[in-house]
Amino acid sequence: MSQTYARPEAARYDVVIVGGGIYGAAISWFLSRDRGFDGTILVVEKDPSYAKAATSHTNSCIRQQFSTAINVEISRFGAAFIKGFRDHLGDARVPKIVLQPFGYLFLADTETALANLKDQYTVQQAAGAATMHLTRDEIAERYPFYALDDILGGNHNLLDEGYFDGNTMFDWWKRLSRENGVTWLTNEAVELKLSANGTRVEGVTFQTGETVACGTLVNSGGTWGVRTARMAGLDLPIEPRKRYTYIFDAAQPLDRDLPLTIDPSGVHVRTDGRYYMVGSAGHDDPPVDPDDFAADHGLWEDKVWPALASRIPQFEAVKLINFWVGHYDYNRIDQNAIVGPDPRVTNFIYANGFSGHGLQQSPALARGIAEWIAHGAYRTLDLSPLGIARLTQPRSAREQAVI
Repeated sequence: MSQTYARPEAARYDVVIVGGGIYGAAISWFLSRDRGFDGTILVVEKDPSYAKAATSHTNSCIRQQFSTAINVEISRFGAAFIKGFRDHLGDARVPKIVLQPFGYLFLADTETALANLKDQYTVQQAAGAATMHLTRDEIAERYPFYALDDILGGNHNLLDEGYFDGNTMFDWWKRLSRENGVTWLTNEAVELKLSANGTRVEGVTFQTGETVACGTLVNSGGTWGVRTARMAGLDLPIEPRKRYTYIFDAAQPLDRDLPLTIDPSGVHVRTDGRYYMVGSAGHDDPPVDPDDFAADHGLWEDKVWPALASRIPQFEAVKLINFWVGHYDYNRIDQNAIVGPDPRVTNFIYANGFSGHGLQQSPALARGIAEWIAHGAYRTLDLSPLGIARLTQPRSAREQAVI
């Protein structure tokens, strides 16, 4: 692998971003266009094929149905950014991105689950989301194909929730960041050089042996972010968790778009063009190695398809078209992103632990990280509630709406 790596051209960069997936691209683009920043930026990515990156395995969805206000606000900006993508990038070459607004539908089958959805509805409404709390009869009226005998109610939102072309967003962020002067390097960071008192990252050493001086270090390495943090003597409560995605055809297609339906079984399913996309965790959900993409080939027959057919009887007869295994960089403390500077190693910036929400949150979080680097503060949306210091608090606000 090292024989394919390139060598850095400069001896120093003002910002080194370790990890060139969606966050490396987004942060570098936002920072390169910030008028308050005129420094040099290096993005380091060890595998430009992105074969095992979350960016390649994303289902490209966005929702505002979260249990914490900060996550609702993050996704509201994300939806606006996606819908105005060409205008935000300010380049006529950039294609428009269509947000397919089929919405999300969370179903509750117990009184406790229903009460949680009602609480989340209140949070979402207060934060400006258009969530509706529906009774079982209201769900049946809108979507008569569900079997709802065990369902007590649900939350639904058809405004700015759905799926979009995340690959286009990634490609253009990466392309325009390069045009703005950002250097992209195919290599692997293997060591961080710290100051004598351990409070700053002073250099980054690569697999090919070179060390470059570093003004600010951004950790955007996805499931490999724990490894990068350890190089600075820091611990992240993040672990890779497998998530399975299946594409299937139905012998009896539904007569309308299927919202991304979150079933109490843990299986979720939505329209995907002429087909359908369904996702699930495994039978168990243990942490795995970042390189472990081995599939449980019995999961479809044992768990996923039975849950589908039980909830939507028209899916009794389906044909599996494709499937893949991806990873969440799962924050085991509160399932929220970890963003911003570390209080101990002060020029070490986190962009980690998205727990499956990384793509949809990338516009707002990358913008905020760029603001922090350029100005020393968040200027638009205050992301300090997502700082790592919160994880030492006894009542860190857990995000309950994790799929």
